[in-house]
Amino acid sequence: MGNRISLCMIVKNEEGNIRRCLQSVAGVVDEIIVVDTGSTDATPEIAREMGAKVYSYDWNENFSDARNASIQRATGEWIFFLDADEELARESRDVLARYTAEKNVEGYFIKIINYIGADGWAETCPDVVFRLFRNRPEYRFRGAIHEQIADVILEKNKQASYGMANEIVIMHYGYLDSQIDQKDKKNRNLKIIEKELESQPGNYLLRYHYGVELFRLEKYAEATQVFVETANHTDPQTIYFPKLLRYIVLAYHSAGQPEKALDTIAQGLRVFPDYADLYYYGGLCLLALKQYMKARDLFLHAVSLPEQPPQYASFGGVRGFRAFYFLGDIAETFLNDEEALDYYLKSLRDNPNFQPALEKIIKILNPRSNPEYTRECLEKVLDLSIPQAKLVLANIFFQEGAYRLALDFLEEAIQTGNGTAEILYRKAFCLIQERRFLEALRILSGYSPDSYLYPLAKLNELFCFWVQGKRKKVLSIIEEMRAMGLSEETDNVLKLLMKIQEKRKTVRKMYLGEEGMALLLDLIKRLLNLGEPEKVNELLNRVNPDCLAERKWDVILLYHEAGCREKSVELLEEYLTVSRSGEAHFLLAEAYRELGNPAAADLHYRHAIELDPHQPRYYLKQIELYENWRERLGKELADGDQRNGEITEEVHLE
Repeated sequence: MGNRISLCMIVKNEEGNIRRCLQSVAGVVDEIIVVDTGSTDATPEIAREMGAKVYSYDWNENFSDARNASIQRATGEWIFFLDADEELARESRDVLARYTAEKNVEGYFIKIINYIGADGWAETCPDVVFRLFRNRPEYRFRGAIHEQIADVILEKNKQASYGMANEIVIMHYGYLDSQIDQKDKKNRNLKIIEKELESQPGNYLLRYHYGVELFRLEKYAEATQVFVETANHTDPQTIYFPKLLRYIVLAYHSAGQPEKALDTIAQGLRVFPDYADLYYYGGLCLLALKQYMKARDLFLHAVSLPEQPPQYASFGGVRGFRAFYFLGDIAETFLNDEEALDYYLKSLRDNPNFQPALEKIIKILNPRSNPEYTRECLEKVLDLSIPQAKLVLANIFFQEGAYRLALDFLEEAIQTGNGTAEILYRKAFCLIQERRFLEALRILSGYSPDSYLYPLAKLNELFCFWVQGKRKKVLSIIEEMRAMGLSEETDNVLKLLMKIQEKRKTVRKMYLGEEGMALLLDLIKRLLNLGEPEKVNELLNRVNPDCLAERKWDVILLYHEAGCREKSVELLEEYLTVSRSGEAHFLLAEAYRELGNPAAADLHYRHAIELDPHQPRYYLKQIELYENWRERLGKELADGDQRNGEITEEVHLE
């Protein structure tokens, strides 16, 4: 008997994927069978171009029927299945045929790597799937969706044995956000499963998949109910049971019920004591409950566990960069920056593309105040010669308001040939924040009206001239922008800027909606960074108090981050007359402390602890205050004793 392999596929409108898929098996399989269920794009033509035999099929809302139609046309002794949004990993090409030489195996489970999330920043989740099996007429798929064949083979052949093809890996991109949105997979799958459950209410594998689709649609309460019912009717030794447990935990956690999630984790660990995902998500649940030390213990246990079995389908990073990240976050909660940096570095070493860890490292280094030190530290742990690394760092510095460093890295990126229109715009923005107005204006004037960045370029031109007090230039640009067509909210903000330059003593206060306030807050942040608090005060004095009250906390944070302590105190005192907040009292305590008023600082630390007793940094900062206070008083007493001694000595001499 031969070992020829037939690749069998069902497709519809996959012109963006199918070429990649078929290229991955070129020269590996002996035959390609593609059943097209109604494509309206170039999918069939691309498949034929790649050497496939293409057959049309009238779609009947049943995936098994379509898959079986492809098998019926296969002539190879082995069937290998791929979907168009998958590909065979390059390192697997040379080993696929080797597994078909085994005489006593009817089929193989294969490792699949699911890419989840946004394109370019995807996370991975491994799983195992049954994709390679002998081509026998009695082996046919069953089920309208999430179709199965492994169980069918065992029913038809009681002696059948399966293997694990450890060296074969399939890459699956169908869970990427763009793929899901494009195909509307969630709603499509839900409708098919609901129809199937009408005739098979006791099919708990199908119920499991139904719960997964509900979870993806963020219907967490319904998903939890389906998952729990399924778990109660499923043998824990079933291959998908570990994933089912994790979904129950995730659904409870997403529904804001961490206590129920922890109950499920405790039950799950009795069956799977080394399941890293349960420890990791247990840590997240405990963090939500502000039980920091217990959370820390679970994250530490997660990183200590060995490689997870394939059937656990363990999420990437739960034993590494994800757990290290939250260990760093806990260390920061206890104001231990040194330990936090250590964990964030471990996170980054485990996954150099995990940007949240890099962002945390940079925030701790305080790049606005310590630009040279920040760069020096990053050069020790990162390869800053990579152009993409320069852009990533430039973006992080930009978000942090560290415009000098952002500018340095943008200029280095431009020198390597990355001078796109958007990067040049960012450079102009940074130049303005560094008060290098002429250089910024030269860049901004280069954008033509057909550029999508033109409106932003004009707004920054306007801001640049407004900061310098050039009223005529500002008026000219406003008229130009109005001719382009402005939203009412943007126009109101521009009117506000003009009113300040007109220096009128009495003006009607401007009411701004959500869009207008967002733009105003962005301008306030930039002005505070430029050291222009007086201009900010003028802007705020001309805004209607009602709309300002809705965003008062945002304004407070901007002043606090800019180090404007007197104004922070004023705004926080006002805020606390209408809203009780532990964080507001804490920020007020910090401001009073920096202003040299330890008694007022102590009072507000006490209020913060009273309102939110589960925040460690409130206690730690208060203890730090007491220690500094004691040290200062001790020094004053020592100085006083010394002065008294000098006076006594003078009296004796007289």
